[in-house]
Amino acid sequence: MSTPFTIRPIAPADDVAVAGVIRAVMPEFGAGGPGFAIHDPEVDAMSRAYARPGCAYFVVERDGRVHGGGGIAPLEGGEDGVCELRKMYFLPELRGQGAGKALIRLCLETARTLGYRRCYLETLTGMDAAQGLYASQGFHRICAPMGATGHFGCDRWYLRDLSPAP
Repeated sequence: MSTPFTIRPIAPADDVAVAGVIRAVMPEFGAGGPGFAIHDPEVDAMSRAYARPGCAYFVVERDGRVHGGGGIAPLEGGEDGVCELRKMYFLPELRGQGAGKALIRLCLETARTLGYRRCYLETLTGMDAAQGLYASQGFHRICAPMGATGHFGCDRWYLRDLSPAP
């Protein structure tokens, strides 16, 4: 049985589609106002933003169309060795098909390969399915934000050790 989606590195031709996914999904969860990643300057040029050292962004395609994506980058204002899982969003028609689990695993493996020791992420109340996914992939909720992302609208924070499994 073939997978209903493909995950691949972002390309410049994907920038408009990825920005569209981010701008469609975030307001769905009440994250359209100030203090959320939807307003980050990189949203319109994700391929360029993640072409920097220590970064990677992947898109999830189905039927030749981008339906989601996510990536990792150094945690802004954070300590060395900590990356952030960033801008991982999926259109409704892709949810519940295993794309989130596959993408997060790829991001974590990429983070390990790039030498990160821990992975941080920010989210908010109401993104319950996403928080369940994070917990299932070894993330633990922490009490306060890390770094200086500027995402003051987020109210849930998670951290995961990236040490290889024993």
